[in-house]
Amino acid sequence: MLLTSGQISMAISSSVVFMFTFLLFLSGYVLQQQTVRSLQAVIKPQPIVVPPPSPVLAKHFGTPPGHSFYDKYLASNRPKGGWAKVAYVQLVREHLHVCNALMLFGVLDEQESMAQRVIMYPKVWDASTPGALDPQIETSRRLLRNAAKSYKVMLQPVEPMLKVGEQSTFPLAGLLSLTAYNRVIHLVPSGLVLDTSGLDHLFTLPMESDMLGISAGTVDGAASPSVVLLKPSKDAFQSTIESLSAIKYDEEDFLSRMPLLPDLPEDQIHIVAKTSGLRLEDDSFNATAFLDSTSYVHMSDPETLGPEFDAPRESLASVIPKRSEPKRAWQEVYERYREMRMDVCGLDLEPAPKPDKENLSQSQQRP
Repeated sequence: MLLTSGQISMAISSSVVFMFTFLLFLSGYVLQQQTVRSLQAVIKPQPIVVPPPSPVLAKHFGTPPGHSFYDKYLASNRPKGGWAKVAYVQLVREHLHVCNALMLFGVLDEQESMAQRVIMYPKVWDASTPGALDPQIETSRRLLRNAAKSYKVMLQPVEPMLKVGEQSTFPLAGLLSLTAYNRVIHLVPSGLVLDTSGLDHLFTLPMESDMLGISAGTVDGAASPSVVLLKPSKDAFQSTIESLSAIKYDEEDFLSRMPLLPDLPEDQIHIVAKTSGLRLEDDSFNATAFLDSTSYVHMSDPETLGPEFDAPRESLASVIPKRSEPKRAWQEVYERYREMRMDVCGLDLEPAPKPDKENLSQSQQRP
């Protein structure tokens, strides 16, 4: 059956109308679904976003120290000129103390102290040619390179201020010449940094003099600083050097004339403690609290060679505190020092020097 032209025209017109009607329906359906989704998004309750805590302490001090005084004080106080103008400075004049300086800066880096870090050492250590190095110099140079690479320590070789024969003098008073900094802290070796927040706080203290020492009690009651706080300037350096004996720039004289920081309020943690002072503690002493609340432990026991040496057990009998808690704290500090010396420097304890045979035989011959 053949279709007439009218029927064909009707079929085409119907197809076009149907197609446009379907497209219109489809577009309306899409618009309807978009409108429904928009209404659902508006009606649905939004979650409450809690703003994160202020990152100020975390940025400058790593984990917040947890002591209420420092939480409040350090949140609103900064050193004069900012953290780029204050520095921890270790003056190492003996190879024995290079590792201790590295250990101190390792803790400062781990706890994210923002103060600058400087090691001053004799320039002559750089003068030796490779292949002909003394083993001690080779070890010291390795440790100094590690300090610069791992802990962002600035290395500053220095010339002796006085040289008589083979004896060179590098006085601690020379730190007053570091005028690039508004404030510097020197930690008298040997010792352990346990908490940097208390030491960082010292950079913010007002200073009426150019020098300030912080001391801890000892068995003999001596008040020699274990932490030295200095305000460098050209005038302070010149006047201090001129006032010291030019024969040897006596360091004991320099430290003895230094004013000591008065006792801190009770809500502050201990800045410094000496291991020799643990013998003075009574039964109320708590070893855990001591280790958690002390910034710097100066390991000073006059009867021993120092924490770097593997002293015979019998020689420590008169040094170790008798009471249980002070004894535990003393042993913990020395054990931490031994472990850190190996972990940070790759060094075991030094063997204790043997007594001189001639002197020993003479002492044995005496009645």
